[in-house]
Amino acid sequence: MKSLPLAALTALLAAPVSAETLTILHTNDFHSRVEPINKYNSGCKPEDNEAGKCFGGYARLQTAIAAAREAAPNSILVDGGDQFQGSLFYTYYKGQLAAEMMNALNYDAMTVGNHEFDDGPLVLRGFIDAVGFPVLMSNADISAEPLLNHRIAPSTVIESGGEQIGLIGLTPEETPEIASPGANITFSNPIGAVRREVERLTAAGVTRIVVLSHSGFLVDRMVAARVDGVDVIVGGHSNTFLSNTDENAEGPYPTWVNNPGGGRTAIVQAYAYGKYLGKLDVSFDEDGIVTDAVGEPIIVDGQIAENSGLKARIAQLAEPLDEIRNKRVAETVEPIDGDRSNCRARECAMGNLVTEALLDRTREQGVTIAIYNGGGLRASIDSGEITMGEVITVLPFQNTLSTFQLSGADIVAALESGVSQIEEGKGRFPQVAGLRYTVDPSVAPNEGRVSDVQVRTDDGFAPIDPEAVYGVAANDFIRTGGDGYEVFDTRAENAYDFGPGIDAVVAEYLAENSPYEPMLDGRITVK
Repeated sequence: MKSLPLAALTALLAAPVSAETLTILHTNDFHSRVEPINKYNSGCKPEDNEAGKCFGGYARLQTAIAAAREAAPNSILVDGGDQFQGSLFYTYYKGQLAAEMMNALNYDAMTVGNHEFDDGPLVLRGFIDAVGFPVLMSNADISAEPLLNHRIAPSTVIESGGEQIGLIGLTPEETPEIASPGANITFSNPIGAVRREVERLTAAGVTRIVVLSHSGFLVDRMVAARVDGVDVIVGGHSNTFLSNTDENAEGPYPTWVNNPGGGRTAIVQAYAYGKYLGKLDVSFDEDGIVTDAVGEPIIVDGQIAENSGLKARIAQLAEPLDEIRNKRVAETVEPIDGDRSNCRARECAMGNLVTEALLDRTREQGVTIAIYNGGGLRASIDSGEITMGEVITVLPFQNTLSTFQLSGADIVAALESGVSQIEEGKGRFPQVAGLRYTVDPSVAPNEGRVSDVQVRTDDGFAPIDPEAVYGVAANDFIRTGGDGYEVFDTRAENAYDFGPGIDAVVAEYLAENSPYEPMLDGRITVK
């Protein structure tokens, strides 16, 4: 991804904005990247940060937001969800640090992301109680959950520039599969939920409507194509990078979608991890109808200074974490690729590292196969020294090692489910060890996409036996049915979900194999 030169950034922020224009500043999928990150979305070494080689962090984002607000006084700042989870800061402070930082940056609203449910309703409730802005979610029934009932609204109305702005929140419909919302919350289709809130807001005279959606770029386009009255969708969840200046972007910023009634909706998203600040200038006519929407994500790079007060506060909060995260684990001769677009679609080096580490740890227990969801791998690691902090950034979810037994037929069924949403980049994509397979995305989901499944033996690879029972290692999240792995939950025998932390297992494996050499060996073939 390319960076705008400082002069171009200054010109972008200084572009004149009319009184009829609302500037929407937005972030999404911050994932607890409290401090600056490197180009691999992992922790940035202090010397690299001083040299201007790093991105993001709350202190730098604060400066970018302040400059954008000064250039556009009629502005709002919103978040597309998933502030939680992704670094040791979240592991240690849970939602309280995110609440403090978002209050400091003066957000106007956010939607609930799936990771806001990683530690159940209690932690989310603590976050909601601590923030000074509304937290929204329209497509869920929380009436049976006492911790959240009446604490999360489906929509809200705020005022900016003398006009009322309706904000609607969306959360992934599949949240029970990929997080831990508990049994008291039920999630529903986003299209009906948004349509209901639009009708309610317009009946109250609100004509400027923005959806804060943590549902992914594909769902956002579906909502826009089937619901009238939405002016802008600020997206999240799919970590989509939209831009008009970068040839690697997944689409223009904004991406326009025509509504069924003849209007159109502008969709924006700003990648992830605080690397970009989205900035969209939306012009309305006197009836509140969008006449234009233009903008570009602002890269929050080393040319933007960190706010000194916030930087000092973050350094104070980091003190209890330093001993753990600065511990040297090993070295790697090359970067270990954990890029989201790779690990959710094909064999990736980080997937091979993690699954081989699980297999190595459990081999003496009779385990011959390891399977890991690609969505559980959250960053790459650069070459050279590997710290425990980097390992935790890759594996932030505090998952434990699970072992169980499963028939060959059920393993194939698990792989089928794992590749069933490859087109959408879903996190269920199976990284494997002790196993190799071929996937053909042109075949319909769960209709035989997976073929040529082979198991590693002492004599090489042999076809998997549907009737045989194999020892399998995974993490406790997918073993208990997360990310669509229901077969692990319903069919596993002799399951044990209370092994050591995955981060500790991987750190130990790296230490034993240092200097580590990342590798790809063709274990997953994508036609």
